[in-house]
Amino acid sequence: MIPVTKPFLPPENEYLAYIDRIWSSNWLTNNGPLVRELEGKLGDFLRTEPPVYVSNGTIALQLAIRSLNATGKIITTPFSYVATASSIVWEHCEPVFVDVDSETFNINARRISPVITDETVAILATHVFGNPCELDRIEEIGKEFNVSVIYDAAHAFGINHKDRSIFTYGDMSIASLHATKLYHSTEGGLLFSSDSERVKGFQLARNFGHDGPGKFSAVGINGKNSEFHAAMGLANLPYVPTIIEKRKLLVERYLENFNGLALDFQKWNELSTRNYAYMPVLFSSEEILLRVDKVLQNNDILGRRYFYPTLDLLPYVKQSTEIDEAKNISSRIFCLPLYNDLDLGIVDRICELVRKELSREV
Repeated sequence: MIPVTKPFLPPENEYLAYIDRIWSSNWLTNNGPLVRELEGKLGDFLRTEPPVYVSNGTIALQLAIRSLNATGKIITTPFSYVATASSIVWEHCEPVFVDVDSETFNINARRISPVITDETVAILATHVFGNPCELDRIEEIGKEFNVSVIYDAAHAFGINHKDRSIFTYGDMSIASLHATKLYHSTEGGLLFSSDSERVKGFQLARNFGHDGPGKFSAVGINGKNSEFHAAMGLANLPYVPTIIEKRKLLVERYLENFNGLALDFQKWNELSTRNYAYMPVLFSSEEILLRVDKVLQNNDILGRRYFYPTLDLLPYVKQSTEIDEAKNISSRIFCLPLYNDLDLGIVDRICELVRKELSREV
């Protein structure tokens, strides 16, 4: 079986060397030495301030929204993973969906200003498949209307925009270090902000609001991460450049095979680097997508429909009637297998199956 993704694992002995340190320190969680080391090394690697390491990307989003200290409406995209919308609702805010750009698949910045009201407290934009949004325009809007800008950068680890880490944009950015991501710590999330007071708030909030023995400065949750997860993050971090390079080869092989076919692909932000986190393909119709998916499954190859259906169809949000592009893309987008040890020959085989199905008359 060829899965759509597979976690990268470092050499076992390198991971176990960190585990030995856990045994020596007998410190398993609660902001241990490996967690602090990981935060420092991530800041150095990404050229950012050290991020706040939490249990997962969803908790990171919830803490970012909670730090607004406000309830109201948050403008966001309907084309993203469910956590983007559910985090808004969980924090007692209301998602307001605006349509996406037909080429980049990201939130269409031109559609944001018209829906801002006195109830708007933030813009939450996703870098879809890691593709940076219209950063300059979105941040201009945030300043013009005095609303916070949060970036869901779950897919965007290692990406730079204008020679700056993608995580340095906006009032806050979050990342996911889930096992399916190109860089992971088994489970994990990161919070980034240039506001030192906000960062301190994140650090307190992830640990119940503890501010010293028997002292609680604010309401908090259990959003900590363990030394074992930090160990995986530390062991994986040196391999990120080679992981991205291998994925680049795989993506280029897909594109070479698909040259000349009736397929469309995401338009990447030309001022940004790529991390090749996903291999999304936009078919000409949902019918063809379903046919290709069936053929692949019959050959023990698993793709996935990212992100289907659109988030406005969740039962706990208001539906939107003005997101035609998002619905169109959602119905036709399909991610093909992409992971570090995927063989180029398998990529050729997948492409051959897709090519044959596209050429078949119905």
